[in-house]
Amino acid sequence: MNNQRRTSNGMKYFDAHTHVNFVAYNDDREASIVRAKEAEVGMNVVGTQLDTSRAAVELAEKYDNVFATIGLHPVHTAKSYHDVKELGEGGKEFTSRGEVFDFAAYETLGASPRVIAIGECGLDYYRVEESTKDVQSKAFIEQIELANKLGKPLMLHIRNPLPQGSSEASAYDDALEILKVHAKVKGDVHFFAGDWDTAKKFLDFGFTLSFTGVITFTHDYDEAIRNTPLDMLLSETDAPYVTPEPHRGKRNESAYIPLIVQKIADIRGEDFEKVATRIMANSRRVFGLDNIT
Repeated sequence: MNNQRRTSNGMKYFDAHTHVNFVAYNDDREASIVRAKEAEVGMNVVGTQLDTSRAAVELAEKYDNVFATIGLHPVHTAKSYHDVKELGEGGKEFTSRGEVFDFAAYETLGASPRVIAIGECGLDYYRVEESTKDVQSKAFIEQIELANKLGKPLMLHIRNPLPQGSSEASAYDDALEILKVHAKVKGDVHFFAGDWDTAKKFLDFGFTLSFTGVITFTHDYDEAIRNTPLDMLLSETDAPYVTPEPHRGKRNESAYIPLIVQKIADIRGEDFEKVATRIMANSRRVFGLDNIT
């Protein structure tokens, strides 16, 4: 490990969900991490399958402002949409077949003290074929069981069908039912994109909600942000995606987290420093950052 590692006390902000492990950062990965550190941002680098999870752990063990989350994204449990920002051109073979969740391999990765959560796991009904929902559910349950075993929080990916308001099943409702049956740990609902009624269900179950740069250019989530208790909010970039204003059109990165925290404060009508301090404290609590060396 890096002998210059410091504790998490040097962080003012926390990016609860970022993907600097993706190929989108191959040309300047270290520079992006350094820019985040200079902006006093800690980074939770999230895996989406075994290779990107392994890469997240390697980064977390190298850089003192980086932590890792390991898991299998629901879209990667079967033939899936190919995202060159994530896997590059060479990932097409992987997306043509998907990945079977390897409990033992992920458990081995999870032995690293720099691993702070399991995920991103959950249910994605956006592009899903009906026949793959059972496969997603199985992988989700297996990752919940891993989180239970390791005592790590969950990093949830939940995405509803398109268009919103259709008669199709809600991924949020289905995911919550699975959690109620299987989960012994709590965690965070990454990139929350539901309505306030849905938000309340997850908050009541003890999960935090994290919001991205989307909130800087849409008002769709203002109600949820205003009504969620401040101690249940987290900030995230989901970089390289959904870059906040005024940087839209560019690749996203963790150094932009203060812009998202500022927007949360603006929507809530609260003092920026108060909100920033509380969100950082929430991150420490949810992910156990003060217990990591």
